[in-house]
Amino acid sequence: MALGLEYWIVPIVSAVIWTAMLITMLVYWATTGKPHYVSMSEGQSIPYISDIGADFLKPMFIALSAVTVITFDLAFILERWLRHAGRLTPNTSVWQKIYSACATIAAIVGAAGLILLSIFDAKRHNKLHNIFLAVFIIGYIVSAIFICWEYQRLGIHYREHSALKASFWMKLFFILAEIALAIGFGVTSRKHIWNVAAILEWTIAFIYGFYVISFFVDFLPALRTKNQQGSPTEMQVAEEGGRATLGDGATESQPYFRHNATTAAPHVHGHTNGYINGNGYTNGNGYPKPAEPAPLSSRNF
Repeated sequence: MALGLEYWIVPIVSAVIWTAMLITMLVYWATTGKPHYVSMSEGQSIPYISDIGADFLKPMFIALSAVTVITFDLAFILERWLRHAGRLTPNTSVWQKIYSACATIAAIVGAAGLILLSIFDAKRHNKLHNIFLAVFIIGYIVSAIFICWEYQRLGIHYREHSALKASFWMKLFFILAEIALAIGFGVTSRKHIWNVAAILEWTIAFIYGFYVISFFVDFLPALRTKNQQGSPTEMQVAEEGGRATLGDGATESQPYFRHNATTAAPHVHGHTNGYINGNGYTNGNGYPKPAEPAPLSSRNF
């Protein structure tokens, strides 16, 4: 349990909310007669996400966008905490920690971009909206680059962990796909090929949802370490405390080590005070030596 939530639920919740919001917006637009919104250009028949988000569904667009990116950024923080706590494979260098920190910072910047673009909509603040759209896309692409870099380095040191390799390739796919789609979106927008640009924007948004849910794979090793947590400690306690809790019976095995001068002498005649004939000495073959005469009283000082 971390921060009151199971860590692996966080990216799933974020991805589900984001995907549900996109589907809801598309369904709303289709069921209301596919209207041509004020923010849409002439000849444009497929709306941008921001065209629908600037109209009746704007409150939902702001709220769910904020919830999506806040929970997603929480996944970055939890991943960092779990790796520091040893629940995930620990970093092997300072640079890996720097990559992780850069990925988290870039994700926070991207999150701010999405929240602001939903507030400053395309209908009333078109210029600011486009700026924040660029911040959102670039922020998460940069974040993905850094976390992909971290996982690539971790994968070199922990080749036995297949989850690291799977996560690396999923994030690399996101980077390449989103860069290609973002370039296509920018080119088609500048050339006023509005419908193609709108399709590319929706595609970018849905792929972003798959990128978010890929973090579930990152948390899978932590599920196994959670179930195993405490076992090594219990074993260590049993090993270290065994001698203190075994009782006198444990010393009965010590006569087998007859030539070990450092082990305690065995019990003789049922006595449990640890001494043999009053002095605790033994001869070379492990049998007790005859008792020496008591020292003179004049020597006890």
